[in-house]
Amino acid sequence: MTRTALALIAACLAGAALAQDPSTGSGQVYPARPIRFVVPYPPGGGTDVIARIVQPKLSEALGQTIVIENRGGAGGAVGTEVAARSAADGYTFLFTLSSHTINPLLYKLNYDVERDFASVAILVSVPQLIAASPGAPAKTLKEMVAAAKERPGLHAYASVGNGTPSHIAGELLKLKAGVNMVHIPYRGGGPAVADTLGGQVPFLIVTAPAALSHVRAGKLRALAVTTAKRTPAAPEIPTVAEELNLPDYEVDSWYAMFAPAKTPAAIVARMQRDVSRVVHLPEVKGKLLEQGADAVGSSSEELDRVVKAELRRWAQVIRDAGIRLE
Repeated sequence: MTRTALALIAACLAGAALAQDPSTGSGQVYPARPIRFVVPYPPGGGTDVIARIVQPKLSEALGQTIVIENRGGAGGAVGTEVAARSAADGYTFLFTLSSHTINPLLYKLNYDVERDFASVAILVSVPQLIAASPGAPAKTLKEMVAAAKERPGLHAYASVGNGTPSHIAGELLKLKAGVNMVHIPYRGGGPAVADTLGGQVPFLIVTAPAALSHVRAGKLRALAVTTAKRTPAAPEIPTVAEELNLPDYEVDSWYAMFAPAKTPAAIVARMQRDVSRVVHLPEVKGKLLEQGADAVGSSSEELDRVVKAELRRWAQVIRDAGIRLE
């Protein structure tokens, strides 16, 4: 055999070795083409903002373009179903928030959040913020609760909509603190914040990024955050647990990634590893913190546990609070 022939054989073998991706065991390097992130909410919302902060560096880590596809509608159910029905080939991922574990308890859906998805990772944790309008007499959460107890049913709080984490946070507060307040659902954070700023409603529960700028400008009064720990974005704001001595009160609005069920485990592991590293890069972590989001980067197993636990927990809260949606 000639040296030329031997060289050609060696080149072919080398090419085959390069084409074999050790992380997936496939015959082709992954990813070999652009990856789609389905965001089941409109552009400009919290989920979209977080996805676009992570996108550039994650794309760089994967060596491939990431295309964000906004598929809003039905409280996230439309886009979530699109992701659930997509090919499980590692080129479609769902980028969503913690309503993922609330919607199945309130709506009839065409997908199952446990059966139809493989968990990738929790990227960030974002607290709900309880805030008061400028004219509200309560200066603290304790005062708000005391006033609601004195005059049951005459105080109200705004949320970003029925069945949202902010709604659940309010109903859990009512249950744990033993108060009766009227829930006023809005169609998004913007309208809810606007009416609270204008004094049409005295109290508001909304994700921290939607209200922190108004708090810092002195236009809203922050009363508490709903997470177990204070948020690094505003460490001066106490938690509900601290203010009311309710150690078991916690509502964490996390943002996470899922893959369609049966996506190869090695691809899920690759994405989990890369995205968990990216959210802790200083430039990414800083941008997330500006949005009131605390970088997490969990394991897939931890996200699995959170989904299962929250499905049980929110089902109990919904039953106890008597939440019914038309």
